[in-house]
Amino acid sequence: MKLYHSSGSPNSRRVRILIAEKHLDIELVPVDLGTKEQLSDAYRAVNPRLVVPALMLDDGAVIGEVPAIMRYLDEAYPKLPLLGITPKEKALVFMWERRAELEGFAAVMEGVRNAAAGLKGRAIAGPHSYEQIPALVERSKARVANFYSDFEARLTEAEFVAGDRYSAADITTLVTIDFATRAFAMPVPDESIALKRWYRGVSARPSATA
Repeated sequence: MKLYHSSGSPNSRRVRILIAEKHLDIELVPVDLGTKEQLSDAYRAVNPRLVVPALMLDDGAVIGEVPAIMRYLDEAYPKLPLLGITPKEKALVFMWERRAELEGFAAVMEGVRNAAAGLKGRAIAGPHSYEQIPALVERSKARVANFYSDFEARLTEAEFVAGDRYSAADITTLVTIDFATRAFAMPVPDESIALKRWYRGVSARPSATA
């Protein structure tokens, strides 16, 4: 298998962390977003959506979209599961990972893509061109602030995002926080005691450097 990825892509990092947690040996194929390699004909043949990451299987089939890649890897390599074991665990991990993605990760991405000069005409990733809407940037920051507040409440009652064990929900939440810190200068607020406790713990895991 090959994972087409970018070292600076938060979505790519979500998959790399899962790979590291599961101790999988998967070839990493870099895609240079700085030179817009993802828009090239060569990469279009790999992933017509023109985004990273993309997982190419041994038979040449390609899986795109982070949740789909995570699900494939977790089911194909069930040792050290990160998407839950029982139906209840699977549902809770899916629910919290989805909330982290929609309420946090997507909010940061929206702000970044509508602000960065280098993304003019590329406000939404993918094969189509969309103009930026600068007014969305401040809304995105407000969404991130609410994300922190909501996940602070969650982590006052649970050790990890989806319950009592580390999961894909923790991966997406960690990457979201690091993304917001870098892109918006919005780290976890000092008053978010539970969220900061959780963040210190998951950031110390070896996989966090993937």
